[in-house]
Amino acid sequence: MSADRLIYLPLGGAGEIGMNCYVYGYGPAGDERLIVVDLGVTFPDMDTTPGVDLILPDIAWLAERRDRIEAIFVTHAHEDHVGAVGHLWRRLRVPVFARPFTAEIARRKMEEQDQPDDAVTTVEPWPHQVQAGPFKVAFLPMSHSIPESSALVIDTPAGRVIHTGDFKLDPTPLVGEPFDPELWAEVARPGVRALICDSTNVFTDHPGRSEAVLGPEVEKFVASQPGMVVATTFASNIARVRTLALAGMAAGRSVVLLGRAMRRMVQTAVETGVLTDFPHTVPVEDAGLIPRESLMLIVTGSQGERRAASAQLARGKYLGLELGEGDTFLFSSKTIPGNEKAVIGIMNAFSEKGVEVVDDRGGLYHVSGHANRPDLKLIHGIVRPHFLVPMHGEHRHLRAHVRLAAESGISGVLAPNGTMLDLSGDLAQVVEHVETGRTYVDGSVLIGAFDGVVRERIRMALNGHVMVTLIMDEEDEPVGDPWCETMGLPETGSSRTPLVDVLEHDLDQFLRRADDDVLVDDEKLSEALRRTVRNTAQSEIGRKPEVTVVVSRLSA
Repeated sequence: MSADRLIYLPLGGAGEIGMNCYVYGYGPAGDERLIVVDLGVTFPDMDTTPGVDLILPDIAWLAERRDRIEAIFVTHAHEDHVGAVGHLWRRLRVPVFARPFTAEIARRKMEEQDQPDDAVTTVEPWPHQVQAGPFKVAFLPMSHSIPESSALVIDTPAGRVIHTGDFKLDPTPLVGEPFDPELWAEVARPGVRALICDSTNVFTDHPGRSEAVLGPEVEKFVASQPGMVVATTFASNIARVRTLALAGMAAGRSVVLLGRAMRRMVQTAVETGVLTDFPHTVPVEDAGLIPRESLMLIVTGSQGERRAASAQLARGKYLGLELGEGDTFLFSSKTIPGNEKAVIGIMNAFSEKGVEVVDDRGGLYHVSGHANRPDLKLIHGIVRPHFLVPMHGEHRHLRAHVRLAAESGISGVLAPNGTMLDLSGDLAQVVEHVETGRTYVDGSVLIGAFDGVVRERIRMALNGHVMVTLIMDEEDEPVGDPWCETMGLPETGSSRTPLVDVLEHDLDQFLRRADDDVLVDDEKLSEALRRTVRNTAQSEIGRKPEVTVVVSRLSA
């Protein structure tokens, strides 16, 4: 019996939706050769990660084993799968493989972070294979809401693994390859040890719908609107952007793409040959010369992103364009859980301007890019894996997917982030738990989740801040009174006296009675001053702020 083993380890994307990062390994236990599948991001919110720009997976486990990593394979160009490549590549420094459209996006990510774009290699789809140590990896075309999305066929000495990436079963995706059940059956015929499978829509009971069904409804809608029409969708959903643009043209409207990401995605799709028939568009500079009833804007910001075109338009005039009474704003998208507040805020802002806002509650203007429950069951039946490991979903999605697999007699294994599985035997076994976490992009710096920066920022946001400054002379006596500066706190408290005056008075009283052993020790003195401020603030305003104490000593 071989001492080698085949392992699977999710570092992101299993137990959450976003920040995908998966590891496969083969070899002696603890010394496996490794490949990485996807390096994605997730997005912050003001409640839990204020000020943070992006959230990346913590790849400390991988970085410690960098000499064992053969390559990174990127399944498709959504941010939650490719967005961290530029930020994290410098810690791994291995080749990156992707299909043309995804590879071009990955190269741009590398360039943005001053990393070498020639580290990214473009590969052809199945049956072409990339040799990466003990692995042979092929990109198997699959439909999704972005061009050239692919599952990975990973051949190892222990057997074949299929990693689906994100997918739907769409025979007419309009842009990109359709789902080909015969091709998938051919790939599965030699036997599949494990299917690592997207779980996003496991709770949706009806079969998924094709992108092609939207065209007639969108055309009818755009043609019926009296004023300017503005539509938003995911910039990466090239097929949807094309559908919207064609609807605008069919209604006799000039089409404008608004938002850098939107223009970049369409340009990349054209340059890589994915998109060959995109309608003519008008530069935004010329839009003001066109009657508003003859204008259609396709804009970024379907998830309420503060700096995207949708939010800018909701706040007022943007690049010379402004919405008003008689105009229509269409959300041709689904709101990702967690983004509801931002999206509703934009809807209300438009409503206040007299703009008619239409979302997709009726299912007429959006279809999902993920396989629904019946579609997952169909894939299970085609592939017939020895066992199934759900990924890309919250914990409840993973658990439900395991139960769904059991309905078809397939053994499912629940493996959230940090769970290392041995896929070599008759049963997939948990062999190790790896600590996983998050890395924050904060301005131009990467910080760890346990560095305390974000935690302190949240505390300041919740509690306010007081700065205390004290000067001590060479005889360890205060020079004058301590003084305070406050941020994010009320000006007066329960005593109806300015809060700063009350704080400074209590600090002065403390210093008058402080023991000599406190006055000579900066650490003890700072802690005592901090405690005094917090206690006084609690009495005055019912809140204990964060406190920074600066003690300066005059030298003899």
